[in-house]
Amino acid sequence: MGRRGPDRPAPHRYSGPRYRGLAVGLLGGSFNPAHAGHRHVSLYALKRLGLDRVWWLVSPQNPLKSPAGMAALADRLAEARRVAAHPRIEVTALETTLGTRYTADTLRRMTRLFPGTRFVWLMGADNLRQIPRWRAWTAIFRMVPVAVFARPTYSLGALNGLAARRFARRRVTVHGVKRLARRKTPVWAFLRNPLHPASATAIRRARAPGS
Repeated sequence: MGRRGPDRPAPHRYSGPRYRGLAVGLLGGSFNPAHAGHRHVSLYALKRLGLDRVWWLVSPQNPLKSPAGMAALADRLAEARRVAAHPRIEVTALETTLGTRYTADTLRRMTRLFPGTRFVWLMGADNLRQIPRWRAWTAIFRMVPVAVFARPTYSLGALNGLAARRFARRRVTVHGVKRLARRKTPVWAFLRNPLHPASATAIRRARAPGS
């Protein structure tokens, strides 16, 4: 057997026929900590987008965030599994497994690793507003469909931001979101989901000593 190169990652428990033909939503982030808002959005995505699964991609370290105050990956994974508590929400450390740091690189590897799986990138309106700061951000829209979820105070600014303007003609209406996973990229949708008040920042502040 030849040596396994960088484009042939080692198989792991998410590969193989188990996910072939399925539509899987990808919710990435630090999950520092995971909270009910993450679960709320995931359940809404499963129903509204017609997904078979949602994977939480717990990042070892967000490149745009300081490592100060970041809980250990093992602790964040454990809490995420406790919060998710649903058979169709799977908590993963895929970026650690794949050795990737940036979302575009992660998606590039995953679309190769799972050629029979239809992925949809899930993110809040706050991330739509800041995604132009991400490495190779336009490639994300070209690799997988993107579903953007409303978040308090962020939605209006996000819909007027650079990313929304750049791909304005590729936005589908609410009537097209059910088949979003099957649409040709680049394609994205904005979902006016019921808002959830949970905030990881607020939870960290409440847990801080002396709070």
